[in-house]
Amino acid sequence: MVFLSLMLGGIYSYAALIFLFGFIPLAELLFKGSSVNMDEIEEAVAKDDRVYDYLLYALFSIQFSLLIYFLACVSDSSMPLYEMIGMVTAFGMACGQSINNAHELGHRQKGYEQVMSKLLLMSSLYMHFFIEHNRGHHKHVATEEDPASSRYGEHIYAFYYRSIKNSWLSAWQIEHKRLRRAGASLWSLHNEMLVYQLIQFTFLLIIYLFFGLTALMCFIGSAVIGILLLETVNYIEHYGLRRKKNDKGYERTMPVHSWNSNHPLGRLILLELSRHSDHHFVSNRPYQILRHFDESPQMPTGYPGMMLLAMLPPLWFRVMHKQLVEYRQTQMGQFLA
Repeated sequence: MVFLSLMLGGIYSYAALIFLFGFIPLAELLFKGSSVNMDEIEEAVAKDDRVYDYLLYALFSIQFSLLIYFLACVSDSSMPLYEMIGMVTAFGMACGQSINNAHELGHRQKGYEQVMSKLLLMSSLYMHFFIEHNRGHHKHVATEEDPASSRYGEHIYAFYYRSIKNSWLSAWQIEHKRLRRAGASLWSLHNEMLVYQLIQFTFLLIIYLFFGLTALMCFIGSAVIGILLLETVNYIEHYGLRRKKNDKGYERTMPVHSWNSNHPLGRLILLELSRHSDHHFVSNRPYQILRHFDESPQMPTGYPGMMLLAMLPPLWFRVMHKQLVEYRQTQMGQFLA
């Protein structure tokens, strides 16, 4: 859909935006979704099936192909403003998906997959996510210490500011602690955060030199859209859910601490990210075998629809606070702080 938006241009440049936040949410209202999990044999087969890895690698190639095509399109100075904005939103959808792919690859142990993850994050100017998500968010999720866990009563626009700013600062702090333990200087190439800033600045410079200022500004606009898509997903995934404190700090992250969605289209588009309860329960579990848990809180619709709902805070609070009240009345809901 992003490719079609860029290729057709004109009013059709908004096709990707309309598809993701128009067609998909409406279609998911018609589908309840499946809570069925694979059995042990099916899970073992899927876990070893390399097709699921090749899909991630293909998406990696597609992102950078789309990037070059997008930059070539928007470098045309004769393009009408409305069309340019449409193309920026279209590639912004691709940036959001690339961060999602980077998220999955970033949890892998193979070196080349982690490099691919970092490069995908570079294409959205969000490389610090690799540090903060894996070593910060998964440690502090569903607590007040986690910038990416939204608080009860916090609207999404306040969350954007707090999460984006504090996640970036958190990544610096995580790296500072690591370097201090290793006896290395913060201001050296041993500092991954410093290296990431240099890489992203160089990347922007290359875009400017090859495609010009207009293309550079359009790319930054698309990257911002991708970042906001990621942060919107962060907002809906843990809204109002908190872990209890114990003598050791916090209880272990359980399926009750993440909102789950089994709606099929959202699951397909987002590489099963909507089965988020299992992802935080076992963070290194491959996306294709993530499980449904009956005890996890369930979203009333799929991720794209919930992301739209979050844009309207009064309506979001009305729907989600009711969901929280009903969930807390269940047996598993009693385990929330």
